[in-house]
Amino acid sequence: MKLYFGNMVTTVTTLMIVSLVGFVGYSISNRSNISFWGRRSLFVLAYGLVICCFAVARDGLDKTIQYTIDGSCNPGIFSLVSVPNIVGCVGAAIIIIAAIATPIAKSQHMREIWFYVMFGGVMLKIVVMEIARIIQMF
Repeated sequence: MKLYFGNMVTTVTTLMIVSLVGFVGYSISNRSNISFWGRRSLFVLAYGLVICCFAVARDGLDKTIQYTIDGSCNPGIFSLVSVPNIVGCVGAAIIIIAAIATPIAKSQHMREIWFYVMFGGVMLKIVVMEIARIIQMF
């Protein structure tokens, strides 16, 4: 439990991830009633960025970068070139592609598909990062 509720940053990050997954689950279950998929994609993009910032603070990526540059502090829990960081970059690329494609899409059906692609990138980042955090614990 300390891994997810150890301090304020980990608690807020955990609750934000759960709420994002709940929002997307609600969107999927009510997809036939949703008229504006672009707005939902914008929400996932903005809220996902906020969650990413909290996760960076939680995992100490800023400290890892500073340690790599000048060695003036202890690194975070992952090295700069590690599977979680590389997969995080791939997930971010998927999210950016979907964010660019969503407003260009002509139909709501295509925006819905891009919404799912964007959330797929978010889930890729979340799942890999959380599995890596659990592995680091042992």
